[in-house]
Amino acid sequence: QVQLVESGGGTAQVGDSLRLSCAASGRTLIEYAMGWFRQAPGKEREFVARISRNGRTNYSDSVKGRFTISRDDAKNTVYLQMDSLKAEDTATYYCAADTGYRVTVTPTSYEYWGQGTQITVSS
Repeated sequence: QVQLVESGGGTAQVGDSLRLSCAASGRTLIEYAMGWFRQAPGKEREFVARISRNGRTNYSDSVKGRFTISRDDAKNTVYLQMDSLKAEDTATYYCAADTGYRVTVTPTSYEYWGQGTQITVSS
């Protein structure tokens, strides 16, 4: 079983950049497709980005062109580079691991989750 720990959260201004990291332990990251999700207060958890084992990426329309997901399997770490931040990006961000091979944006398809890291973007 893999354990996931996110870091890099904090506060930012509109237009700023932040980079989140998700460090995996217990298993090697290459065994999983990895995703980032976020959840704002009072809202459902929503898909942000996914990176497959071969590096193929998928993004939600709301972050496409602004966020970049990447992985460094040697470091057992997944990253989310967030540029041109908007106030509506404010949420708790979670990384998640998927043992499956089919591209999915559904949270219930991901078996393992980190504890989340808070991002607050103010204008």
